[in-house]
Amino acid sequence: MPALSLSGLAAVAAVAFLVPLLLAPFPRLRLPALVLEILAGILIGPSGLGWVRVDIPIQIFSVMGLSFILLLAGLEVGFDHLRGPLLNTAVFNFAVSFALALLVAYLLRGAGLVQSPLFIAIVLAATSLGVIIPVLKDAGQEASAFGQLVIASASIADFATIVLISVLFSREAGRAGAKAVLLAGFVLLAAAVALIIARAERSMRLGAILVRLQDTTAQIRVRAVFLLLAGFIVLAQGVGLEVVFAAFTVGVILKLVDPDLMSPHSNVRPKLEAVGFGLFVPMFFVTSGLQFNLRALVSNPATVALVPVFLAALLVIRGLPAVMYRPTLGTRKALAAGMLQATSLGFIVVAAQIGMELGMLTQATGAALIAAGLLSVMIFPLAAVTALGRVDDAAPETPPGVPPAPAHGA
Repeated sequence: MPALSLSGLAAVAAVAFLVPLLLAPFPRLRLPALVLEILAGILIGPSGLGWVRVDIPIQIFSVMGLSFILLLAGLEVGFDHLRGPLLNTAVFNFAVSFALALLVAYLLRGAGLVQSPLFIAIVLAATSLGVIIPVLKDAGQEASAFGQLVIASASIADFATIVLISVLFSREAGRAGAKAVLLAGFVLLAAAVALIIARAERSMRLGAILVRLQDTTAQIRVRAVFLLLAGFIVLAQGVGLEVVFAAFTVGVILKLVDPDLMSPHSNVRPKLEAVGFGLFVPMFFVTSGLQFNLRALVSNPATVALVPVFLAALLVIRGLPAVMYRPTLGTRKALAAGMLQATSLGFIVVAAQIGMELGMLTQATGAALIAAGLLSVMIFPLAAVTALGRVDDAAPETPPGVPPAPAHGA
């Protein structure tokens, strides 16, 4: 059997190692590492210098990276704050966003710019929760009424778009109705698993074993998360659902039923973040750069023109509904909220890959979407922080009927 080459994987690992070192001297740049990881992947990949191509080892690490992105996103959803007026505002905000997304997508199809308006609408309605939470933390706003409103809105957007992609579009052919039934069955199974985990956590004997083994070389809780993640991914693939939904579901289950995992005194979550952000997640984004078809993007001026069109669409679809926050947050914070809600990249990268595999997107359109997402991450968070910096911190910001939000350890 011929030896398996790991040179490509080593190159991807080198990029993942070097990117944070390159960003470290510029702490005020506020540029997420994933942007440079994708750009570096483009540089060393087939669209650039041609040094690295995606092979089986890189694919395996990339799939694990995708899984951890969605797992950690599930852990970020602030279910403890999604209630009452805050939940109603976040849901209504997303409903307006999705209505705008459908309108914009069908206008784009009418202009002959896209072929699958419903798919495009779902992609453009997403927000990168994993990007905006660090921005809010750096600005000291994650526990404020402003920060909680943005997090709630992004959580609803993340959850809804993942469900919509899973129900309406899949690598396995099938009607939406059949997918909805499968999804409902999957959710019921997830609920049953959550109940089993919750009961197991309350078992004195099992709880003592978990505590004894969790910080030894067994790292039993980390292994349990891997087992749960692998099991749900295999099950999702078996019934024709997307990996993104399976991984996100695992994160949600853990968030809801494992209090030790979410406790500020627990070191389990930092271990998961270390495995995810330290190993697998950067591999996914570098690989996304390797797969980015720059030639398809720049080969046609009309395709290049799609990039600012998609960027403007993100701002209209996710940014414009933030106007409803103005009476309670003020003009500048509403503007900042709109900019943060319009920031999207991780889901765009994932959905674009799905869309291109399904034939819903051309390589050029997929590349234009990802390029617009890259620009949104470069531009919108910086604009939001600038707007926040000019806000009078003494101004009242708690929405009527919403109690002051407790600190959110995202």
